[in-house]
Amino acid sequence: MSTVIELDAIDRRILRALQHDGRMTYDELGGQVGLSASAALRRVKRLEEAGVIARYVAVVPPERVGLGLTAVINVRLEKHTEGHQRTPMEAFRAGVHAWPEVVECVALTGEMDYLLTVVVADMQHYSRFIMDTLLRHPAVQDVKTSFVLERIKSASAVPV
Repeated sequence: MSTVIELDAIDRRILRALQHDGRMTYDELGGQVGLSASAALRRVKRLEEAGVIARYVAVVPPERVGLGLTAVINVRLEKHTEGHQRTPMEAFRAGVHAWPEVVECVALTGEMDYLLTVVVADMQHYSRFIMDTLLRHPAVQDVKTSFVLERIKSASAVPV
């Protein structure tokens, strides 16, 4: 389990500012949070070293790069038996990391084991992914898919 890092009010303001614009200069950041540029830099470096800031990314809307169909797929795995070298869960997790269409995978409680968010160009691309990749994976027992009709909220920022 990850250790929770104590954040003061300035740390939280820094995180909110960087989640809004990760490319701002330390002068701009310091101005927004009431610090000098050098003090802001020191705070950011401390947050990076502590793992509070994991990385900086560009947010790319899938439809702007030809990935117009988003599917949310519930996946149920086969149950573990003694004959397996790896558990079905380990094999599936390794597979997920190799599939570029999968942009998010979370483990679930309940009837299904995983929830995948998949972005593809169109229904043909989705069909190829399901038939040639997901359903051919030896650990996959069952899948249920829903398609995103409209993205109401898609946030990359967490409320700090």
